[in-house]
Order: sequence, then C-alpha cells, then structure tokens
Amino acid sequence: MCKQKTIAKAIEFSGVGLHTGQSSTILIEPADENYGIKFQRIDLDNQPIIPASIDLVVETQRSTTIEKNGVKIVTVEHLLSALYALGVNNALIKIDGPEIPILDGSAKYFVLKIEEVGLKDQKEDVEFISFEKSYSFSDPDTGSEILYVPGDQFIASVVLDYNNAVLGTQYAELRSLSDYSSQISSCKTFVLLTELEKLAKANLIKGGDLENAIVLIDRKDIKKSELNDLAYLLGKEDIEIKINGNVLNNCELQFFNEPARHKLLDVIGDLALIGKPIKGHIIAKKPGHKLNTSFAKILKEAMKEIEKSPKSFDLSKEPIYDIKDIEKMLPHRYPFLLIDKVMEITDDGIVGVKNVTMNEPFFMGHFPGNPVMPGVLQIEAMAQAGGIFSLSRVDEPHLYSTYFMKIDNVKFKRKVIPGDTVVFDLKLLSPIRRGLVHMGGKGYINGEVCIEADMLAQVVKDRVENND
Repeated sequence: MCKQKTIAKAIEFSGVGLHTGQSSTILIEPADENYGIKFQRIDLDNQPIIPASIDLVVETQRSTTIEKNGVKIVTVEHLLSALYALGVNNALIKIDGPEIPILDGSAKYFVLKIEEVGLKDQKEDVEFISFEKSYSFSDPDTGSEILYVPGDQFIASVVLDYNNAVLGTQYAELRSLSDYSSQISSCKTFVLLTELEKLAKANLIKGGDLENAIVLIDRKDIKKSELNDLAYLLGKEDIEIKINGNVLNNCELQFFNEPARHKLLDVIGDLALIGKPIKGHIIAKKPGHKLNTSFAKILKEAMKEIEKSPKSFDLSKEPIYDIKDIEKMLPHRYPFLLIDKVMEITDDGIVGVKNVTMNEPFFMGHFPGNPVMPGVLQIEAMAQAGGIFSLSRVDEPHLYSTYFMKIDNVKFKRKVIPGDTVVFDLKLLSPIRRGLVHMGGKGYINGEVCIEADMLAQVVKDRVENND
C-alpha cells in the first residue's frame, strides 16, 4: 500500500512570472488527506481557490494556464511537475499574483525546498490511474504524438525531432521518479533565438530573462547590434549577451539532451492535472502543453468510464475458504452465518461471497410479498468477511473473536433480493495495530455496487484450547 503524502511544513518562493512579468510570492502549505493540489489567489477578494484540474485548463501557448470563475493561475506546470515527482498528493498553494514564479526556468528550486522540509505520510491510500489497454493522441498539424502503454510503474519517454539543425533528434527517459531530482528537475525551459525575438517583440515574455531559459542559436551571422537590441527588448540592457557555442545565455548545457529532459518535465507537470498518479509508460513525440493537456483529458475520461463500468469477479474458480473452513474461523452459525465462501485473500484485502436465497428466515417478515435483505444484515455480512480476513492473520484463529467497534460512510445503492449473489470486496484502510482492523469495502451484485461502508473491529484472543 502507498499512503498519501503532504509536505512536512510550509515553504515559500518569490520571483517573476515568465509571461506576465509580475512579481509574486507563493506559500505551499500542508493539506489534509484527499485534499489534492489547489491554488488560492490571496491577492483577490474572497481569496478564491482554484483546484489543479485538467478540466480548468484554458490556455496552452508556451505554458499551461488554469482558470475558474475568471480567476487564472498561469504557468503551473513546473511546480506541479515537482510535486507529482516527489509524491506530494495534498497541498494548498497560496499565491499573491496570477502567475507561478519562473525562478530559473526549471523545477530545481521547488524540488530542493520540498526535499529540505521532507514529506509527511498520511492515513489514506493513494489512488492510481492504471489501464489494461493503450491510449494515444496525435496532432496532425504539428506531427506530435503521445501514447500510454500499460505498466505497473510510472515511466516517461520523450523524443524531440523538429527537423532543426541546432536541436537535432533528442531522446530522454525517466524510468523511476526517484531519479527526477537529479536527472530532470534542473533542466531549464528552452527557446530558439528566432522564437525569442518574435516573443519579445510581441511582448509575450515580460518576465523573460537570459538566466531562466536556454536560448538556442538557430541562425548564423548574428551581429553585436542585434544582441544589444535583444537585450533592450528583454529589459536587460545592463547585461552583456554572449554566444557560447550553440547557446546564447552564458551557460553550459547540463545535459546534451537538456531540451528533451525539460519537455519530459513539462509532460509530468501537465499530466499531474489529472489529479491522480499514473501507473504505466508515457511515450511522447514532440510534446507541448496543448498535446499534453489534451491527452490528460483523454486519460481522465477513460478513468471515469472504467469507474462507471461493472466490476467483474471470477466466481467459477475454487474458493480459498468454503463454508466448512469459514465455520472453523467464525463462531456464527445458522441463521446468522452470512458468508458462504471466500474467493480471494491478499495482504490487504478479501473477497467474500453471500448467496441470497428465498430460504433466508428474515424474508418471512422483511417483507411479505416483497422480500428485501435488511441493510443491517448486509453490513453484518460485510463485517463477517472482514472478520475472516482479520482471523486469517493470526495463528489458531478459532481461539480469537472479532468485535465490531465502529462503522462509517454507509451507503445503500440498490435492493438485495432472493437470487442475488453479493460479492464483498474489502481493503485495509490502515495497517493492523494492536489488534485494530480498519477496512473499507463494497458489496457488488452483477458488478454493480449495492452497499459500501468503512468499519473498525478489534481482534481479541478470548478462548483457550479445549483438549478434552
């Protein structure tokens, strides 16, 4: 099991936004379980909160912008990339302006401060996005493509091929998020010199600086006067612009494929807007924010469709425990033994089955002419499944009992009637400690939920071996 995480304490950053040119300060604060990542514009009336959601993306030119009720957060991708890669599931980001500071054009300083304060484990499990089939998306106008391939861990690969002599063909891959800090986070955004000139003249990079982007020289015979003009456009007249090989801004490339690595950083940040971490391999050719966010929407919709689809269980296979095995573990007997067989037991869960027949004694009064299994007995059946799981974790289970302590979040979704087969699927919500077993689960009929609940029980050794 992988538990949700938040930062151990608040961290702060200040700087200039790349596109707006406005200075801002952000304060990243810890947040509770299941809060997700959210932004808060503390410079505005009512201090509105904007969730980091793919559904709120409104602009993808040169960066990713989200908006809710007319309130924008610009250039979210670098910060979200750092939070995603380091495993931060819950955080509130307070900002006193419209744009996340660009800092040095990478995610480096976000990563360093998060690593400095550390992370705090939380009680709830992480929900991952995982698919059994591949998904893809392409943009015929740009020749860009992105693909999801099923897998049991997150891997990201990027290919750049812009038919550009300066960039050439580049490839970058991240096979483990543990390598993000050293291999990806410090890679800066990049721009071609010809693009920079156009952007500067169009006043689209008001916060642009030769220190927060790699400028690749894609034309020859650059005159000193042109460099001076560029410095003026960028508002950096006091900085002498020099040519260093194929790079304009007085810095060495950290990696020969740094542009591809930065694109990979962006892919992670944009996909983070789905709201759940991914298990699988992401392969992107010539990715950009439009491609990334379009694909994120596809994956989110696919996830929703899967959640709506009936859950399947193979009830034809040999059970782990039959009714005779269950009677050896539970003290319950007819008419109160409500689990007929157990199909699966894992380290953190159990699948148990109740076959509902017209011969159940409670149908005599509940209700004549309209037999419905009482909700309290559905809960009891689920609790018995949890009890079997609990007792399977101890030696000599016949000497132990499980006692119900608490039940929360009960929901009844449909009637349970004679002829139904109810499959109870329960998972641990937290590790077993001091005999306390906290589980959450659902009951399914034909793959559709009929009941869901969280419950707490205690396992107690309250009998002795009778050798007579």
